[in-house]
Amino acid sequence: MISAKEQLDIIKRGTVEVIIEDDLLKKLERAVASNKPLRIKAGFDPTAPDIHLGHTVLLNKMQQFQELGHEVVFLIGDFTGMIGDPTGKSETRKHLTREEVSQNAKTYQTQIFKILNPDKTKIAFNSEWMSNMSAEQLIQLAARHTVARMLEREDFKKRYHSELPISIHEFLYPLIQGYDSVMLKSDVELGGTDQKFNLLVGRELQKEYGQEPQSIVMMPLLEGLDGINKMSKSLGNYIGINEPGKEIFGKVMSVSDDLMLRYYDLVSAVPLVELNKIKKDTKSGELHPMEAKKRLAAEMVDRFCAQGEGAIAREEFEKVFSGNHLPDDIPVVEIAWEGEAMKLVKVMALSGVAKSNSDARRLIQQGAVEVDQKAVKDVDMSLLSINKHVLRVGKKRFVQIMEKK
Repeated sequence: MISAKEQLDIIKRGTVEVIIEDDLLKKLERAVASNKPLRIKAGFDPTAPDIHLGHTVLLNKMQQFQELGHEVVFLIGDFTGMIGDPTGKSETRKHLTREEVSQNAKTYQTQIFKILNPDKTKIAFNSEWMSNMSAEQLIQLAARHTVARMLEREDFKKRYHSELPISIHEFLYPLIQGYDSVMLKSDVELGGTDQKFNLLVGRELQKEYGQEPQSIVMMPLLEGLDGINKMSKSLGNYIGINEPGKEIFGKVMSVSDDLMLRYYDLVSAVPLVELNKIKKDTKSGELHPMEAKKRLAAEMVDRFCAQGEGAIAREEFEKVFSGNHLPDDIPVVEIAWEGEAMKLVKVMALSGVAKSNSDARRLIQQGAVEVDQKAVKDVDMSLLSINKHVLRVGKKRFVQIMEKK
Protein backbone atom coordinates (compact mmCIF):
# COMPACT_ATOMS: atom_id res chain seq x y z
CA MET A 1 0.00 0.00 0.00
CA ILE A 2 1.11 3.58 -0.62
CA SER A 3 1.28 5.95 2.36
CA ALA A 4 -1.89 6.94 4.20
CA LYS A 5 -1.45 10.61 3.29
CA GLU A 6 -1.09 9.78 -0.42
CA GLN A 7 -4.20 7.58 -0.23
CA LEU A 8 -6.19 10.35 1.44
CA ASP A 9 -5.20 12.82 -1.29
CA ILE A 10 -6.46 10.38 -3.95
CA ILE A 11 -9.68 9.65 -2.05
CA LYS A 12 -10.46 13.34 -1.57
CA ARG A 13 -10.35 14.13 -5.30
CA GLY A 14 -13.83 15.05 -6.46
CA THR A 15 -15.44 14.68 -3.01
CA VAL A 16 -17.73 17.25 -1.41
CA GLU A 17 -17.11 16.35 2.23
CA VAL A 18 -15.26 13.77 4.31
CA ILE A 19 -16.58 13.04 7.82
CA ILE A 20 -14.28 13.04 9.78
CA GLU A 21 -11.10 13.58 7.72
CA ASP A 22 -8.68 13.12 10.63
CA ASP A 23 -10.42 9.89 11.64
CA LEU A 24 -10.19 8.56 8.07
CA LEU A 25 -6.47 9.39 7.98
CA LYS A 26 -5.96 7.44 11.23
CA LYS A 27 -7.84 4.47 9.78
CA LEU A 28 -5.67 4.57 6.66
CA GLU A 29 -2.50 4.79 8.78
CA ARG A 30 -3.67 1.78 10.77
CA ALA A 31 -4.43 -0.13 7.57
CA VAL A 32 -0.96 0.60 6.17
CA ALA A 33 0.78 -0.35 9.43
CA SER A 34 -1.13 -3.63 9.81
CA ASN A 35 -1.37 -4.36 6.08
CA LYS A 36 -5.10 -4.94 6.69
CA PRO A 37 -7.46 -3.29 4.21
CA LEU A 38 -10.38 -1.11 5.24
CA ARG A 39 -13.92 -2.26 4.49
CA ILE A 40 -15.64 0.20 2.15
CA LYS A 41 -19.43 0.11 1.82
CA ALA A 42 -21.74 1.73 -0.71
CA GLY A 43 -25.41 0.83 -1.00
CA PHE A 44 -27.62 0.93 -4.08
CA ASP A 45 -31.36 0.29 -4.05
CA PRO A 46 -32.45 -1.56 -7.22
CA THR A 47 -35.55 0.57 -7.79
CA ALA A 48 -34.97 0.63 -11.58
CA PRO A 49 -33.23 -1.93 -13.83
CA ASP A 50 -30.50 0.33 -15.22
CA ILE A 51 -27.36 1.76 -13.70
CA HIS A 52 -26.77 5.20 -15.18
CA LEU A 53 -23.89 7.66 -15.34
CA GLY A 54 -25.01 9.25 -12.06
CA HIS A 55 -24.38 5.97 -10.23
CA THR A 56 -20.86 5.80 -11.65
CA VAL A 57 -19.74 8.78 -9.55
CA LEU A 58 -19.84 6.47 -6.52
CA LEU A 59 -18.67 3.43 -8.48
CA ASN A 60 -15.59 5.32 -9.68
CA LYS A 61 -14.71 6.18 -6.07
CA MET A 62 -15.21 2.54 -5.09
CA GLN A 63 -12.83 1.55 -7.88
CA GLN A 64 -10.25 3.98 -6.46
CA PHE A 65 -10.49 2.29 -3.07
CA GLN A 66 -10.01 -1.09 -4.78
CA GLU A 67 -6.90 0.15 -6.55
CA LEU A 68 -5.57 1.36 -3.19
CA GLY A 69 -5.91 -2.19 -1.88
CA HIS A 70 -9.08 -1.92 0.22
CA GLU A 71 -12.07 -4.27 0.42
CA VAL A 72 -15.17 -3.00 -1.36
CA VAL A 73 -18.69 -4.15 -0.51
CA PHE A 74 -21.34 -3.36 -3.12
CA LEU A 75 -24.51 -3.56 -1.06
CA ILE A 76 -27.71 -4.18 -3.00
CA GLY A 77 -30.60 -2.82 -0.97
CA ASP A 78 -33.12 -5.43 -2.00
CA PHE A 79 -34.90 -4.99 1.35
CA THR A 80 -34.68 -1.20 1.57
CA GLY A 81 -35.66 -1.03 -2.10
CA MET A 82 -39.11 -2.30 -1.16
CA ILE A 83 -39.48 0.62 1.28
CA GLY A 84 -38.15 3.29 -1.06
CA ASP A 85 -35.68 5.96 0.01
CA PRO A 86 -37.70 9.03 1.10
CA THR A 87 -34.69 11.33 0.55
CA GLY A 88 -35.75 14.45 -1.36
CA LYS A 89 -39.31 13.21 -1.81
CA SER A 90 -42.32 15.41 -1.13
CA GLU A 91 -44.62 12.41 -0.85
CA THR A 92 -44.51 8.73 0.04
CA ARG A 93 -42.86 6.66 -2.69
CA LYS A 94 -44.60 3.86 -4.57
CA HIS A 95 -44.07 0.50 -2.90
CA LEU A 96 -42.10 -1.98 -5.03
CA THR A 97 -42.76 -5.71 -4.90
CA ARG A 98 -40.06 -8.21 -3.96
CA GLU A 99 -40.22 -9.57 -7.54
CA GLU A 100 -39.59 -6.13 -9.07
CA VAL A 101 -36.67 -5.46 -6.76
CA SER A 102 -35.16 -8.92 -7.34
CA GLN A 103 -35.33 -8.54 -11.11
CA ASN A 104 -33.66 -5.14 -10.98
CA ALA A 105 -30.98 -6.48 -8.61
CA LYS A 106 -29.97 -9.09 -11.20
CA THR A 107 -29.19 -6.40 -13.76
CA TYR A 108 -27.12 -4.47 -11.20
CA GLN A 109 -24.88 -7.48 -10.60
CA THR A 110 -23.89 -7.63 -14.27
CA GLN A 111 -23.57 -3.89 -14.92
CA ILE A 112 -21.33 -2.92 -11.99
CA PHE A 113 -18.43 -4.97 -13.32
CA LYS A 114 -18.09 -2.58 -16.22
CA ILE A 115 -16.34 -0.46 -13.56
CA LEU A 116 -15.47 -2.56 -10.52
CA ASN A 117 -12.99 -5.44 -10.43
CA PRO A 118 -15.11 -8.59 -9.93
CA ASP A 119 -12.25 -10.38 -8.16
CA LYS A 120 -12.03 -7.60 -5.57
CA THR A 121 -15.74 -6.89 -5.07
CA LYS A 122 -17.99 -8.44 -2.47
CA ILE A 123 -21.72 -8.26 -3.24
CA ALA A 124 -24.10 -8.27 -0.28
CA PHE A 125 -27.89 -8.01 0.02
CA ASN A 126 -29.46 -6.40 3.07
CA SER A 127 -32.30 -8.91 2.92
CA GLU A 128 -29.73 -11.40 4.27
CA TRP A 129 -30.14 -9.93 7.75
CA MET A 130 -33.35 -7.90 7.49
CA SER A 131 -35.62 -10.69 6.23
CA ASN A 132 -34.73 -12.77 9.29
CA MET A 133 -35.16 -9.93 11.80
CA SER A 134 -37.98 -10.57 14.25
CA ALA A 135 -40.56 -7.97 15.24
CA GLU A 136 -38.91 -7.81 18.66
CA GLN A 137 -35.49 -7.09 17.11
CA LEU A 138 -36.98 -4.41 14.86
CA ILE A 139 -38.53 -2.71 17.91
CA GLN A 140 -35.14 -2.82 19.63
CA LEU A 141 -33.53 -1.20 16.57
CA ALA A 142 -36.23 1.49 16.41
CA ALA A 143 -35.65 2.26 20.10
CA ARG A 144 -32.13 3.45 19.28
CA HIS A 145 -33.33 6.57 17.41
CA THR A 146 -35.88 9.29 18.15
CA VAL A 147 -38.71 10.89 16.20
CA ALA A 148 -37.19 14.30 16.95
CA ARG A 149 -33.97 13.29 15.20
CA MET A 150 -35.95 11.95 12.24
CA LEU A 151 -37.78 15.24 11.89
CA GLU A 152 -34.44 17.02 11.57
CA ARG A 153 -34.35 15.62 8.05
CA GLU A 154 -35.22 18.45 5.67
CA ASP A 155 -37.69 16.43 3.57
CA PHE A 156 -39.50 15.04 6.62
CA LYS A 157 -39.53 18.49 8.26
CA LYS A 158 -41.10 20.11 5.17
CA ARG A 159 -43.76 17.42 4.87
CA TYR A 160 -44.57 17.61 8.59
CA HIS A 161 -45.01 21.41 8.56
CA SER A 162 -47.00 21.22 5.32
CA GLU A 163 -49.24 18.59 6.93
CA LEU A 164 -48.35 16.09 4.22
CA PRO A 165 -48.40 12.40 5.23
CA ILE A 166 -45.24 10.64 6.41
CA SER A 167 -45.66 6.89 6.67
CA ILE A 168 -44.12 5.13 9.68
CA HIS A 169 -42.22 2.75 7.38
CA GLU A 170 -40.33 5.73 5.90
CA PHE A 171 -38.72 6.31 9.30
CA LEU A 172 -37.39 2.76 9.06
CA TYR A 173 -35.38 3.51 5.91
CA PRO A 174 -32.49 5.48 7.48
CA LEU A 175 -32.48 3.07 10.43
CA ILE A 176 -32.06 0.06 8.18
CA GLN A 177 -29.43 1.78 6.03
CA GLY A 178 -27.54 2.57 9.23
CA TYR A 179 -28.00 -0.98 10.51
CA ASP A 180 -26.43 -2.24 7.27
CA SER A 181 -23.23 -0.50 8.38
CA VAL A 182 -23.45 -2.30 11.72
CA MET A 183 -23.90 -5.71 10.08
CA LEU A 184 -21.10 -5.13 7.57
CA LYS A 185 -18.82 -3.49 10.18
CA SER A 186 -17.95 -0.88 7.58
CA ASP A 187 -14.96 1.41 8.08
CA VAL A 188 -16.04 3.85 5.37
CA GLU A 189 -19.38 4.47 3.68
CA LEU A 190 -19.74 6.28 0.36
CA GLY A 191 -22.82 8.25 -0.64
CA GLY A 192 -24.16 11.28 -2.46
CA THR A 193 -24.66 14.62 -0.74
CA ASP A 194 -28.40 13.92 -0.54
CA GLN A 195 -27.64 10.90 1.66
CA LYS A 196 -25.89 12.80 4.49
CA PHE A 197 -28.63 12.17 7.07
CA ASN A 198 -28.76 8.43 6.34
CA LEU A 199 -24.97 8.14 6.39
CA LEU A 200 -24.77 9.87 9.78
CA VAL A 201 -27.40 7.50 11.20
CA GLY A 202 -24.99 4.70 10.32
CA ARG A 203 -22.28 6.33 12.45
CA GLU A 204 -24.67 6.74 15.39
CA LEU A 205 -25.91 3.15 15.25
CA GLN A 206 -22.38 1.77 15.07
CA LYS A 207 -21.62 3.66 18.31
CA GLU A 208 -24.81 2.21 19.85
CA TYR A 209 -23.64 -1.31 18.96
CA GLY A 210 -20.13 -0.74 20.30
CA GLN A 211 -18.37 -0.34 16.94
CA GLU A 212 -15.97 2.35 15.79
CA PRO A 213 -18.09 4.79 13.74
CA GLN A 214 -17.54 4.69 10.01
CA SER A 215 -15.95 7.55 8.13
CA ILE A 216 -18.14 9.10 5.43
CA VAL A 217 -17.05 10.11 1.95
CA MET A 218 -19.71 12.19 0.22
CA MET A 219 -19.73 12.64 -3.55
CA PRO A 220 -21.52 15.32 -5.59
CA LEU A 221 -24.75 14.53 -7.41
CA LEU A 222 -24.51 14.38 -11.19
CA GLU A 223 -27.04 16.48 -13.07
CA GLY A 224 -28.97 14.79 -15.83
CA LEU A 225 -29.15 15.76 -19.49
CA ASP A 226 -31.42 18.70 -18.63
CA GLY A 227 -28.59 20.24 -16.60
CA ILE A 228 -30.99 20.97 -13.72
CA ASN A 229 -32.25 17.86 -11.96
CA LYS A 230 -30.29 14.97 -10.50
CA MET A 231 -29.80 12.25 -13.13
CA SER A 232 -32.73 9.89 -12.80
CA LYS A 233 -34.42 7.27 -14.92
CA SER A 234 -37.83 8.43 -13.68
CA LEU A 235 -37.12 11.91 -15.08
CA GLY A 236 -35.81 10.52 -18.39
CA ASN A 237 -32.65 12.64 -18.15
CA TYR A 238 -30.19 9.78 -17.81
CA ILE A 239 -27.44 8.00 -19.74
CA GLY A 240 -27.62 4.27 -19.06
CA ILE A 241 -24.29 2.46 -19.03
CA ASN A 242 -25.95 -0.53 -20.71
CA GLU A 243 -27.24 1.47 -23.67
CA PRO A 244 -25.84 0.99 -27.20
CA GLY A 245 -22.68 2.94 -27.96
CA LYS A 246 -24.32 5.31 -30.43
CA GLU A 247 -27.02 6.16 -27.85
CA ILE A 248 -24.43 6.94 -25.18
CA PHE A 249 -22.42 9.01 -27.66
CA GLY A 250 -25.46 10.95 -28.87
CA LYS A 251 -26.70 11.69 -25.36
CA VAL A 252 -23.30 12.99 -24.23
CA MET A 253 -23.20 15.22 -27.32
CA SER A 254 -26.60 16.67 -26.37
CA VAL A 255 -25.45 18.19 -23.07
CA SER A 256 -24.50 21.85 -22.69
CA ASP A 257 -20.88 22.96 -22.78
CA ASP A 258 -20.90 23.78 -19.05
CA LEU A 259 -22.43 20.42 -18.16
CA MET A 260 -19.87 18.69 -20.39
CA LEU A 261 -17.06 20.07 -18.20
CA ARG A 262 -18.86 18.89 -15.05
CA TYR A 263 -19.15 15.39 -16.56
CA TYR A 264 -15.40 15.53 -17.19
CA ASP A 265 -14.93 16.36 -13.50
CA LEU A 266 -17.17 13.61 -12.14
CA VAL A 267 -17.15 10.65 -14.55
CA SER A 268 -14.12 10.96 -16.82
CA ALA A 269 -10.95 9.02 -16.08
CA VAL A 270 -8.63 11.50 -17.83
CA PRO A 271 -5.61 12.45 -15.68
CA LEU A 272 -5.91 15.66 -13.71
CA VAL A 273 -3.24 17.41 -15.81
CA GLU A 274 -5.13 16.61 -19.02
CA LEU A 275 -8.43 17.64 -17.46
CA ASN A 276 -7.05 21.04 -16.47
CA LYS A 277 -5.71 21.51 -20.01
CA ILE A 278 -9.12 20.69 -21.52
CA LYS A 279 -10.77 23.28 -19.26
CA LYS A 280 -8.11 25.89 -20.04
CA ASP A 281 -8.16 25.28 -23.80
CA THR A 282 -11.97 25.33 -24.11
CA LYS A 283 -12.07 28.58 -22.16
CA SER A 284 -9.37 30.19 -24.34
CA GLY A 285 -10.91 28.90 -27.58
CA GLU A 286 -7.90 26.76 -28.47
CA LEU A 287 -10.08 23.65 -28.10
CA HIS A 288 -13.62 23.84 -29.50
CA PRO A 289 -16.23 22.63 -26.96
CA MET A 290 -17.65 20.30 -29.66
CA GLU A 291 -14.29 18.55 -29.95
CA ALA A 292 -13.96 18.25 -26.16
CA LYS A 293 -17.47 16.80 -26.05
CA LYS A 294 -16.63 14.22 -28.73
CA ARG A 295 -13.60 13.12 -26.72
CA LEU A 296 -15.75 12.67 -23.62
CA ALA A 297 -18.48 10.84 -25.54
CA ALA A 298 -15.93 8.46 -27.09
CA GLU A 299 -14.38 7.79 -23.68
CA MET A 300 -17.79 6.88 -22.20
CA VAL A 301 -18.56 4.51 -25.10
CA ASP A 302 -15.14 2.82 -24.84
CA ARG A 303 -15.60 2.38 -21.12
CA PHE A 304 -19.12 1.02 -21.04
CA CYS A 305 -19.32 -0.83 -24.36
CA ALA A 306 -15.94 -2.00 -25.66
CA GLN A 307 -12.57 -0.48 -26.41
CA GLY A 308 -12.61 0.96 -29.93
CA GLU A 309 -16.39 1.42 -30.11
CA GLY A 310 -15.99 5.08 -29.18
CA ALA A 311 -14.20 5.79 -32.46
CA ILE A 312 -16.91 3.91 -34.39
CA ALA A 313 -19.69 5.86 -32.63
CA ARG A 314 -17.85 9.11 -33.30
CA GLU A 315 -17.48 8.32 -37.00
CA GLU A 316 -21.17 7.44 -37.28
CA PHE A 317 -22.15 10.62 -35.43
CA GLU A 318 -20.00 12.81 -37.68
CA LYS A 319 -21.40 11.16 -40.82
CA VAL A 320 -24.98 11.75 -39.73
CA PHE A 321 -24.48 15.29 -38.54
CA SER A 322 -22.43 16.34 -41.54
CA GLY A 323 -25.77 16.37 -43.35
CA ASN A 324 -24.46 14.23 -46.22
CA HIS A 325 -24.84 10.74 -44.78
CA LEU A 326 -27.60 8.66 -43.30
CA PRO A 327 -27.29 6.13 -40.46
CA ASP A 328 -26.80 2.51 -41.51
CA ASP A 329 -29.64 1.17 -39.36
CA ILE A 330 -32.63 3.41 -40.00
CA PRO A 331 -35.80 1.68 -38.71
CA VAL A 332 -38.48 0.95 -41.30
CA VAL A 333 -42.12 1.79 -40.57
CA GLU A 334 -44.93 0.56 -42.81
CA ILE A 335 -48.15 2.57 -42.83
CA ALA A 336 -51.49 2.13 -44.55
CA TRP A 337 -51.50 4.80 -47.26
CA GLU A 338 -54.69 6.68 -48.05
CA GLY A 339 -54.68 7.17 -51.81
CA GLU A 340 -51.63 7.96 -53.94
CA ALA A 341 -50.56 10.88 -51.78
CA MET A 342 -50.97 11.76 -48.13
CA LYS A 343 -50.22 14.84 -46.06
CA LEU A 344 -46.80 14.73 -44.40
CA VAL A 345 -48.29 15.68 -41.02
CA LYS A 346 -50.51 12.58 -41.13
CA VAL A 347 -47.62 10.36 -42.23
CA MET A 348 -45.57 11.63 -39.28
CA ALA A 349 -48.39 10.95 -36.84
CA LEU A 350 -49.08 7.45 -38.21
CA SER A 351 -45.38 6.54 -38.19
CA GLY A 352 -44.99 7.62 -34.55
CA VAL A 353 -42.39 10.36 -35.07
CA ALA A 354 -45.03 12.89 -33.99
CA LYS A 355 -47.70 12.51 -31.33
CA SER A 356 -50.44 13.97 -33.53
CA ASN A 357 -51.05 16.01 -36.69
CA SER A 358 -50.79 19.24 -34.68
CA ASP A 359 -47.52 18.07 -33.11
CA ALA A 360 -46.21 17.32 -36.62
CA ARG A 361 -47.16 20.84 -37.79
CA ARG A 362 -45.31 22.32 -34.82
CA LEU A 363 -42.15 20.31 -35.62
CA ILE A 364 -42.26 21.41 -39.27
CA GLN A 365 -42.77 25.05 -38.31
CA GLN A 366 -39.75 24.80 -35.98
CA GLY A 367 -37.59 23.57 -38.86
CA ALA A 368 -37.03 20.21 -37.18
CA VAL A 369 -38.14 18.01 -40.12
CA GLU A 370 -36.35 16.76 -43.25
CA VAL A 371 -37.73 14.48 -45.95
CA ASP A 372 -35.18 12.66 -48.08
CA GLN A 373 -32.42 14.94 -46.70
CA LYS A 374 -34.24 18.14 -47.64
CA ALA A 375 -35.60 20.58 -45.06
CA VAL A 376 -39.37 20.93 -44.99
CA LYS A 377 -41.08 24.26 -44.38
CA ASP A 378 -44.51 23.64 -45.91
CA VAL A 379 -46.93 22.14 -43.38
CA ASP A 380 -49.26 21.20 -46.26
CA MET A 381 -46.64 19.10 -48.07
CA SER A 382 -47.81 15.68 -49.33
CA LEU A 383 -45.84 12.46 -49.95
CA LEU A 384 -46.40 9.94 -52.75
CA SER A 385 -47.10 6.36 -51.75
CA ILE A 386 -45.06 4.87 -54.60
CA ASN A 387 -41.79 6.12 -53.11
CA LYS A 388 -39.84 5.23 -49.98
CA HIS A 389 -39.18 8.28 -47.85
CA VAL A 390 -36.59 8.92 -45.15
CA LEU A 391 -37.81 11.27 -42.43
CA ARG A 392 -35.48 13.03 -40.05
CA VAL A 393 -37.08 14.62 -37.00
CA GLY A 394 -34.90 16.64 -34.66
CA LYS A 395 -31.16 16.05 -34.63
CA LYS A 396 -30.95 12.29 -34.62
CA ARG A 397 -34.29 10.56 -35.12
CA PHE A 398 -34.57 8.85 -38.51
CA VAL A 399 -37.27 6.62 -39.90
CA GLN A 400 -37.89 5.12 -43.36
CA ILE A 401 -41.53 5.21 -44.46
CA MET A 402 -42.98 2.52 -46.71
CA GLU A 403 -46.49 1.70 -47.87
CA LYS A 404 -48.03 -1.26 -46.10
CA LYS A 405 -48.87 -3.93 -48.69
